[in-house]
Amino acid sequence: MSVQGPLLRSDERISRALVHPDRTGELLSDLGNVQVAVVALVLVAAWAAWRGRGAGDARWWVPPVAALCLMALVPLIVVPLKEWIDRPGTPVVPPATGYYPSGHTTTAAVAYGSAVLLLLPWLRTAPARRTAVALGAILVLAVSFGLVRRGYHWPLDVVAGWCLGAVLLGVLWIFLERERERERGRDRESDGEREREGLGAGVGRSRQTGAHQPSTRTTRTSAPSASRPYRGARKPQDTP
Repeated sequence: MSVQGPLLRSDERISRALVHPDRTGELLSDLGNVQVAVVALVLVAAWAAWRGRGAGDARWWVPPVAALCLMALVPLIVVPLKEWIDRPGTPVVPPATGYYPSGHTTTAAVAYGSAVLLLLPWLRTAPARRTAVALGAILVLAVSFGLVRRGYHWPLDVVAGWCLGAVLLGVLWIFLERERERERGRDRESDGEREREGLGAGVGRSRQTGAHQPSTRTTRTSAPSASRPYRGARKPQDTP
């Protein structure tokens, strides 16, 4: 259906209605360039690594490295798909093939989406998290609109980039959630060990204190008269 089929006519009509090569479309499509989207992801990944290390996370490097590795996989997936489907471009671009799916759209979706996934754990409030998600979505939509408006891609090329990016981001999200769950499990285990060590130390101190506690009880070994001097046998007149 990417080369011929019922969707092709609708795709062409939408493209003719939206295509208007201008500076705005050029600038918006440039947001999907490697020099912009990937650099933004690298900066966010470095910041997330710095925050994770500062917070004392044992595997602070895992989320940033996972996001960057996913970004590196994008051309390894998109380029073979382009060659396999071999779809021609719009009338605006020079005659060529290999436009489906849109590499710029996929790059923008994975780069900005991964950056949002790295930021979310460090954003404390719900409005901040919603703002990050909305900003990532706006950037991807801006790139998509610029590509179609400039005539670099058919609308279906962009939709395919969305779908591919969503699948890749879903895999990254599942991986990061499992990593955070493992981190929480390690934290709970560490807290339990510290609690047990504290209880053991408290019991040891209690036993040690009880073993050396001096006795405050006095024991009487004789009658009170035993401490008096002996004065001989008592006489009758001595009796009151």
